[in-house]
Amino acid sequence: MSSTDQPAVLRYEPNGFRVLSPGNYVLCAVSGERIPLEMLRYWSVARQEPYASAALATQRLLADA
Repeated sequence: MSSTDQPAVLRYEPNGFRVLSPGNYVLCAVSGERIPLEMLRYWSVARQEPYASAALATQRLLADA
């Protein structure tokens, strides 16, 4: 299996992310949708989770409130 057809393992940081294991996508923590790394814009540093959209990130935040 090549790195282009497997999920990446990332470390989410305040201003970006670090690739710990190569791949070309991550899975949204809310929807399970594949997010290509070049399209990844939303994540939680505290939860170490990626989100496919701002709406899904907000949904996750509100679910814990």
